[in-house]
Amino acid sequence: MSDSKPTSIKTSEATRDRLRLLAQERGTTITELLEELAQSWLTRAEQEQRVREAAAELGLEYTEQVHQAGQSAWDKIRAHQGDAAA
Repeated sequence: MSDSKPTSIKTSEATRDRLRLLAQERGTTITELLEELAQSWLTRAEQEQRVREAAAELGLEYTEQVHQAGQSAWDKIRAHQGDAAA
């Protein structure tokens, strides 16, 4: 856990209860679970940077077509993540 000052996040009781259960099953706390979640998801800027790096590694010129392919891949990943949560 970080050394930063604690804060609170408002959420529904159902979400709080689910977070508590998920944390308990993983042997951690809700705070640590949320920290892990926040660190595991990329921001749009981080996604864009990864797409640029991947294109460079593949020897591709970063064009709008490459950008769209990368965006499409992230959209599919997010869709599958949503399916896994259901």
